[in-house]
Amino acid sequence: MSKETRYKTGEKAPLPGTYKIDGLVNGYVCEDNAMVEMALGDTFPPAPSEQEAAYWVKAS
Repeated sequence: MSKETRYKTGEKAPLPGTYKIDGLVNGYVCEDNAMVEMALGDTFPPAPSEQEAAYWVKAS
């Protein structure tokens, strides 16, 4: 898990940019290395492969 600010599925993106998965909300390991492009105010999606709520962090 990252020390960066994490955003949960359903929350709004505070900044535009690329975000990557940083784990699942239920605590299970996520094998998904998905990245999404978000515009300001877009809603964070679930993890694409598991369709489970995920935590997202801004990609560097």
